[in-house]
Amino acid sequence: MTDSTYDRWVFDLDGTLVDVEPEYVRSVFDRVGDRLGYAFSERQADGIWHGLGGARNEALRSWGVAPEQFWTAFHEVEDPAARADATFLYADAAVVGDIDAPTALVTHCQSYLTEAVLSELDIEDWFDTVVCCTESTGWKPDPKPVELALSALDADGNGVLVGDGPHDIGAAWNAGLDGAHVERHSPEQRGLCVVGDHRLSRVDELA
Repeated sequence: MTDSTYDRWVFDLDGTLVDVEPEYVRSVFDRVGDRLGYAFSERQADGIWHGLGGARNEALRSWGVAPEQFWTAFHEVEDPAARADATFLYADAAVVGDIDAPTALVTHCQSYLTEAVLSELDIEDWFDTVVCCTESTGWKPDPKPVELALSALDADGNGVLVGDGPHDIGAAWNAGLDGAHVERHSPEQRGLCVVGDHRLSRVDELA
């Protein structure tokens, strides 16, 4: 990737560079379901976790689950150590560590979890800045968290945001970057086609 034409790089985390073991997803949704009095199916859990089938909050509402209550319970049941232990790095994402250009991470994963995952995988030094989305920063496709990351990089030139969901491509375009979509799931699973400036099956294809 050091030979790429891009001067600035922004990456999503979950589903793009890392993922978690299926057993962990199941355990989280079982505990959230216990709190909410709702039994999530395997398909529902996978869909919400990986952002398959469209907007997460719209899916929750269609099942009769209030998004605010869901996300509160979701964040309360996750343990940083357990999350980090269940997380693995995609082999094709290792090239990110070789990028010789300003590099940022912008993730919906909360800071208390992100810090644990980056530390466990020993990839903190891959990124010059990390922005964890919150209500105050906004959530992708809102460009604000990406713009905060770019401001911290303090670098000019053309840039790209690499992510695994349509909200990542939207955030890239809204922030004036190219969008590279890494598809980790089949079109049948996702339920839609994500169009970006680059369509990848592996992160290292962008080199």
